Amino acid sequence: MVVDELDQDSVDRLFAALADRTRRDIVTRVLVHEESVSALAQRYDMSFAAVQKHVAVLERASLVTKRRHGRERLVRGDVGTLRTATRLLEQYEQLWRGRLERLDDLLAEDDERTHERSDPHPSTAGDAP
Repeated sequence: MVVDELDQDSVDRLFAALADRTRRDIVTRVLVHEESVSALAQRYDMSFAAVQKHVAVLERASLVTKRRHGRERLVRGDVGTLRTATRLLEQYEQLWRGRLERLDDLLAEDDERTHERSDPHPSTAGDAP
């Protein structure tokens, strides 16, 4: 189970990082191809330092990695971490689907009981008036 693979702090960092629109956009861009932090900074209406902070949050969440290439720091997306997030969300979905199925079963049982109480002598198909 993925939940057991990750400690709660890692899960919190992962989803907190993905909660921000700019960070989701950065992840999307660097999954396609590596980009330098300075190239990323040119894409957004914010300071270089602000983009660096977004990248740092993504890096702490293991959604991106950085490597030095000359004077630049290249950012690359980590598909494995996104797959982990997907598996975690799928587990939550299965949990809720199971709960909804149990709720449907309980409601169906309640409907049957209500119907039985309201019609104590159900007619049979062969009865004539």
